[in-house]
Amino acid sequence: MANPNLTTGSIWRLQHGDQEIARLTVTGVDMPWTHGKVEALPGFEEFRLLFSEQERAVDAEDWERTEASYIQIRSALTLTLPDGGPVAEFMLHIHDDGTAGWRWHDEPLDAMNP
Repeated sequence: MANPNLTTGSIWRLQHGDQEIARLTVTGVDMPWTHGKVEALPGFEEFRLLFSEQERAVDAEDWERTEASYIQIRSALTLTLPDGGPVAEFMLHIHDDGTAGWRWHDEPLDAMNP
């Protein structure tokens, strides 16, 4: 049975505290990556430069900067599943063209490797 969270058209939400700042609509899945279209909402602009910096770091294969961006994103934002439940661990790339790619786990990575 297919995972309903990965169904084309399902909507994931990106939050900063209690504020929803973006909606990610699934357009495709290429495991382990999920791909989608981004609908930026009020509050997203505060983080746009952080995602752009992450993209530049990945393009430059600067893994230290990439990891630092990842940590900043994870510490400031929460990704929620279409059913409203929070994602325990995620890696999210939001591109300047309004698309996104993300990987996720339903439990923290450190809990998976005791």
